[in-house]
Amino acid sequence: MAGHSKWANRKHRKERQDAKKGKVFSKMAREITLAARQGGDLDTNNRLRLAVEKAKELGVPNENIDRAIKRGTGELGGADYEELMYEGYGPGGVALLLDIATDNRNRTAGDVRFIFSKYGGNMAESGAVAWMFERKGTITIDKSEALDADELMLNALEAGAEDIKEDEENFTVIASPQDIAGVAEGLAAMGIDVSTTDITMLPTNEVTVGGKDAEKLMVLLDALEDHDDVQDIYGNFVFDEETLASME
Repeated sequence: MAGHSKWANRKHRKERQDAKKGKVFSKMAREITLAARQGGDLDTNNRLRLAVEKAKELGVPNENIDRAIKRGTGELGGADYEELMYEGYGPGGVALLLDIATDNRNRTAGDVRFIFSKYGGNMAESGAVAWMFERKGTITIDKSEALDADELMLNALEAGAEDIKEDEENFTVIASPQDIAGVAEGLAAMGIDVSTTDITMLPTNEVTVGGKDAEKLMVLLDALEDHDDVQDIYGNFVFDEETLASME
């Protein structure tokens, strides 16, 4: 998990930088709008609840959040976004999945295909790499909480988690997407401070990437993340120790 953790931390820093420019606001508004199609009640719609929590963490104003929810529930008009998942390969042969929200799939497909080819990757057919991933809920807990790993494991399993992993900085609790909100509530009730809760695609196997391939991969990831229609990116890569050290 170390490679993914440091990449995730890097992504979060970039999100906060983009929030200052307003770019992340539009992406979060799309996610909230899409989530709200399943209902505007945060107590019964876990996806919406997680999206709103993340939006608030990134500083999205409440009025933006409220408008996005109303667009999703049909109370307000707006662009008709379509949810898609694109698949591809990056430098070093890594598998990549992209969550897409677009109002023009032909434009977005052309843009993403161009980015892949420009930065050393290529798009793949539907199903080519998706089988390498599982949709899971994750909870990140900062190790500064000074928790005992065994005790946390017991508490997490009691709350409904499936597994727990750790790296130098964080514990990551893993559960089914349906159970993740309940697990987070259970851990909070035990006095455990939850840093972030998310729904993600976890790889079943990982590829270690280093050297020039790692450099090219980070450039590709940055270019994809900068596209307005790319909501999130998942990969089956772990950076080698030299690359991780350069991220410090």
